[in-house]
Amino acid sequence: MGVVGAIARRLDALIGPGVMLVYPLYASMRAIESPSPMDDQQWLTYWVIYSFITLFELSCWQILQWLPFWPFVKLVWCLWLVLPIFNGAAYIYENVVRKYVKVGTYVSPTHSEGHRRVLQMMSLDARKPVERYIQLYGPDAFDRVVKAAEKEAKKHP
Repeated sequence: MGVVGAIARRLDALIGPGVMLVYPLYASMRAIESPSPMDDQQWLTYWVIYSFITLFELSCWQILQWLPFWPFVKLVWCLWLVLPIFNGAAYIYENVVRKYVKVGTYVSPTHSEGHRRVLQMMSLDARKPVERYIQLYGPDAFDRVVKAAEKEAKKHP
């Protein structure tokens, strides 16, 4: 086997740092500079998942040292998380994290009880512009918008 065998055995050590650290660092810096929040979500989720993988490895290293395929499993998993063709981290965020982890359910007590209930039903993405609208135009304007929406919803059952 010679050189090819040595490279195949250490493929995870040769490719891993680039896939798991260098490219994600570069893409994260680009995401910070871009106006789109979608790439921020992809890379923040990646770093959270990568941190969990690292914690798992640090906690279970004595077991993992007996699994010769672990480095390759980790490499394939990180490839799926990182590569733009898959966007695995964004997929996990949309299909797992957003479904089961409720973040941002707190709504300021300065809003009326009715407004707080409406705002708590919204996603964080939708809530920010609504709170900004209430701040700019007042709670009465928001009430008029809600009533108009309810009236429109009743027209189309």
